Amino acid sequence: QLQLVESGGGLVQPGGSLRLSCAASGFTLGDYAIGWFRQAPGKEREGVSCISRRGGTTYYADSVKDRFTISRDNAKNTVYLQMNSLKPEDTAVYYCAARTVVGGCLLQGVYNYWGQGTQVTVSS
Repeated sequence: QLQLVESGGGLVQPGGSLRLSCAASGFTLGDYAIGWFRQAPGKEREGVSCISRRGGTTYYADSVKDRFTISRDNAKNTVYLQMNSLKPEDTAVYYCAARTVVGGCLLQGVYNYWGQGTQVTVSS
């Protein structure tokens, strides 16, 4: 069964850090580009970051640039999202997704597989 599983979410104070993980089972993650998306309460899901199959190309939404870092370890079949200097507006459910197409980094419609999400809450 093809599956993506996110982990690492939780409650953190403003200015704190979290590292999210996206683990794949049932397929080779290195065959896919990966994106991270998030959905805050009452808002539409938005793209956060993405990384190419071998990790050579990354992209960040302006709202997280210089604070978040995406990386991957294909040997471990896992992609990470390091989130630093967290703000209350980063509160959301975070999803990872896998796509085969080369382009469309933050276009949700091009992704083939999605995880169930992990909650990140930034609050004092």
